[in-house]
Amino acid sequence: MSYIDTTNTNSWFIIANPTSGNRNFSKLWKEIQQLLKNKNLDYSFAFTQFSKHEITLVQNAIKIGFRNIISVGGDGTLHHVVNGIMTQRYVKTSDITISVIPLGTGNDWIKTYNIPTNIKEVIEIIYKKNIIAQDIGVLKSLNTVTYFNNVAGIGYDGYVVSKLESLKKFGSISYLIAGLYGMLFYKKSNFKIKINNKVIETNCLMAVFGICKYSGGGMQFTEKINTSSGLLNVTIVKNFTLLDLIINLPKLYSGEIVNHKKVVTYKTKEIEVSLKKTKPFIQADGELIGVGNVSVTIIEKAIQFVIC
Repeated sequence: MSYIDTTNTNSWFIIANPTSGNRNFSKLWKEIQQLLKNKNLDYSFAFTQFSKHEITLVQNAIKIGFRNIISVGGDGTLHHVVNGIMTQRYVKTSDITISVIPLGTGNDWIKTYNIPTNIKEVIEIIYKKNIIAQDIGVLKSLNTVTYFNNVAGIGYDGYVVSKLESLKKFGSISYLIAGLYGMLFYKKSNFKIKINNKVIETNCLMAVFGICKYSGGGMQFTEKINTSSGLLNVTIVKNFTLLDLIINLPKLYSGEIVNHKKVVTYKTKEIEVSLKKTKPFIQADGELIGVGNVSVTIIEKAIQFVIC
């Protein structure tokens, strides 16, 4: 049994990614520190130094007694913080509270809760500490388990994520560029989907597994979301053509795409997607996870999040 120092349970531990987004981090960090000081918020902090460093940083923080975590960065930073919390064994995950100061390129998770990108306004939200217990998704592929707090998927969206890293220098428009690239070059796959005691076999553009509403820099593939329902919001986009994608591009951002005749939606606690020949890309929260078959489940109200 590990010793837990209870002196830190009311303090915040900040995990900041200094490379997130295309912004002047040094200037922003000074502003964040001053605003936290103005609110008399007690905190310690650490900067990420390599890929997925957030995982060990948050686990070490929990080990020494911290229960309140601030993720400073983008959706990827938050994703790795969540994975660190879900894989630690010191406390129940529901004992942990996460707040987000968004400095990323897409900042998709915050959009569901209408959390602003203005740092002063976000610090005020942290100070008020209005929390919600949110579900967390569990994605299993090959021998790996990945947790996600926003949206995961297989197919076209995974392909788009695979192209994003080289395009992030273009800022928020990088998602649109990657999406257009995917329209031209991504080849659909034949999916075998097991969901709600039925099997669907179809030529498929993608299958999306959502807890929250937005992904891909503001696209909406899920409908009528409830982030604490214990149910995944699944959207299956069937045999979309290039022309279908081009014509319906505005609907990808408005959320009306779910009403298209080639799109079906479900709510479920679990789903399996298998493929016979091709191995499309899998993404979770905008992070590339791998390729091939995937199964997805959900853990109800797994982590507390600070929202508006």
